[in-house]
Amino acid sequence: MERIRHKMVNVNGISMHVAEKGEGPVILFLHGFPELWYTWRHQIIALSSLGYHAVAPDLRGYGDTEAPTAISSYSCMQIVGDLVALIDSLGVEQVFLVAHDWGAIIGWYLCLFRPDRVKAFVCLSVPFMPRKPQMKPVESMRLFFGDDYYICRFQIEAEIARYGASNVLKKIISSRKPGPPCMPKDNAFGIKPDTPITLPSWFSEEDLSYYANKFNKKGFTGALNYYRAFDLNWEQTAPWTNTQVKVPVKFIVGDLDSVYTTPGMKEYVNGGDFKRDAPMLEEVVIMEGVGHFINQERADEINSHIHDFIKNF
Repeated sequence: MERIRHKMVNVNGISMHVAEKGEGPVILFLHGFPELWYTWRHQIIALSSLGYHAVAPDLRGYGDTEAPTAISSYSCMQIVGDLVALIDSLGVEQVFLVAHDWGAIIGWYLCLFRPDRVKAFVCLSVPFMPRKPQMKPVESMRLFFGDDYYICRFQIEAEIARYGASNVLKKIISSRKPGPPCMPKDNAFGIKPDTPITLPSWFSEEDLSYYANKFNKKGFTGALNYYRAFDLNWEQTAPWTNTQVKVPVKFIVGDLDSVYTTPGMKEYVNGGDFKRDAPMLEEVVIMEGVGHFINQERADEINSHIHDFIKNF
């Protein structure tokens, strides 16, 4: 794709695949589930043309990056360790950070643990989620949303195998059902073999094929281990309870996003608590008529939002 470069880098004891393009200040892009560096293809091309060095890794467990087997290998400490080592390998002290979905969760941890390495953060879809010491997160989510809440459903690899990576990916990416996302045990993804799934206009069969080929090769275990490590993250971050994130932030979310439409999230984002937890939050953008995969669905607008923010630093 327009001469995007690919390389393997040794970071934090694993081999990581990185896609990159351009020269100048580094923008580090972090993808979510179930995605790859490829989710940032539009941003890599656009921002590199504006004088930035766009860098998008496959996070550990994904794509062409190594996938350790232990769940503990997917804790926030390990993933942030990967990113710090990646930043070091680029020969820079600080990066602009752009992240979505699980990438955003990891991005918040990076800003919390190592704010010295982040100039500014453009966060898509998932706001900061402060640690609540009273209860482990999975137990809390099960209490509020029930056993079928997607974060409580880790053992779904058999269902993915049953329907195939391509169908599962197509269903997830095309879904516009408001949250909270639930996965019933009889059919976690709601796939009906006799009902074809239509891809959205912004995601082609070629795009789907790229994703599916990588997940067919790698499997979903590494990607799902991020969810399985949720409570481990809670345990490891006890020293950061009530700590504010002190990095300049711009937050962007679609009004149809399943995260934003989860009960309590709109109130948190818009009611002052988000700003309390991230006092350098400079702007919140709610994009109308947009779902979860915002950087692909509205690529040009997201490119402009990113550049308009980071050019100030």
